[in-house]
Amino acid sequence: MEESLKQCAEGGDVEALYSVLSADPCVLDRIDQMSFVDNPLHIAAAAGNIYFAMEIASLKPSLTWKLNHRGFSPVHLALQNGHDQLVRAFLTIDSELVRVKAKGRVTPLHYVSQIENTDLLAEFLSICPSSIEDLTVQCESAVHIAVKNYKFRAFKVLLGWLKRANQEEILEWKDEDGNTPLHIATSTNQPELMTWLIGEGNVNARNLSGLTAMDIFNRQRDSLAGRVGEILRDAKAKSASELDGSTMTLADYLSRNLSLFEKRDKRLGIIGQSQEKSIDLRNVVLVVAVLIATATYQAALSPPGGYWQDDSPPGNNPATNTTIINSRAGKMILRGYNLFLFFFLNSVAFYTSLATILIVISGLPYFGALLVSISFLIYAYYSAIISTFPISESLGYRRATLAYVIIMYVISVSAAVIPAIASSKYKKLKRQVDTIKRHMG
Repeated sequence: MEESLKQCAEGGDVEALYSVLSADPCVLDRIDQMSFVDNPLHIAAAAGNIYFAMEIASLKPSLTWKLNHRGFSPVHLALQNGHDQLVRAFLTIDSELVRVKAKGRVTPLHYVSQIENTDLLAEFLSICPSSIEDLTVQCESAVHIAVKNYKFRAFKVLLGWLKRANQEEILEWKDEDGNTPLHIATSTNQPELMTWLIGEGNVNARNLSGLTAMDIFNRQRDSLAGRVGEILRDAKAKSASELDGSTMTLADYLSRNLSLFEKRDKRLGIIGQSQEKSIDLRNVVLVVAVLIATATYQAALSPPGGYWQDDSPPGNNPATNTTIINSRAGKMILRGYNLFLFFFLNSVAFYTSLATILIVISGLPYFGALLVSISFLIYAYYSAIISTFPISESLGYRRATLAYVIIMYVISVSAAVIPAIASSKYKKLKRQVDTIKRHMG
């Protein structure tokens, strides 16, 4: 690098920079073609010359991604020298600089987790959410780094972000030794941090040595606080020998039958499709299911024949050849075989459409709230039918009515419960598979 340009960078002289560029307009292009060298941006970043650094970064943005001969980018050098304002300035040019990988594939997010700069950590996560997925050469996430370095405040920031971003599965990611953050917190005697981790992942996960967190505690019992063991026992943690011996692998997963939701995706043609195509297919199914649910619900509220408008004394109903105890206002006029056939078919269609809606929206945001709402709708439908069913003194009719009520109750419960259980199991299985794939990758 030209000595004049180096002196400009060290002194932060912007006017001198443009004098050099006036004499040699291609100087920055030649520097940009070099690999692993201290360019003017590295020098300015290390010195904290914010205005000069921003001029260079604006003129040649690609230099912000360059590593010097020691494996550091300008952002890393600014961080190492405490120039936080310069780091923020760099990120206004390109927020993806949070993910630039220095020596050891350490990103700025990893670095601020290590030094516990919680303000920058929170800002990095906010402007570049995908940076939380970056791993070092040792397969360490920012969470691993915070735990290994006893940075409890940084860990709490990361945990808070993961919860708000619905990415708690990252707490189960494993480093090169197969250790999750819980393994590390146990082995490094951090009971306070463990209390935050418990319940956020699999407490019985094994590392590559086949050890669970409880195994680690048992091996290091003499050097660890008793509180560590208490936390694990309260969380029902087990040693590897107490588990059933089955560990989910990718081969095990592929050997399993398709789950309910994998069958759903296969039948909908979602598997192998782009995200936009998948969303379009889901929307079509949802529209059809909603139309069926609406039509069947309305049919239940307005059954063929309508309702009795006035009370009438007991007597014979010549239309259906049945004896009526009391034709009360608000009860259905329709009765007999047609009554049961209509409401059985209508109810099955209604419950099936709602179950379909729950299956299709499973895994989407607010699924829990929608499940509760649809469950209330199911029971409201059930109550509306039962409360308006006609009454007859015929024993066979009463038995048929009782059987119908029981069948409809079972179907209504199943319509809400089965999708909820299937969704929970699929979510757990998917989390296990994602962890396996991440570890293999």
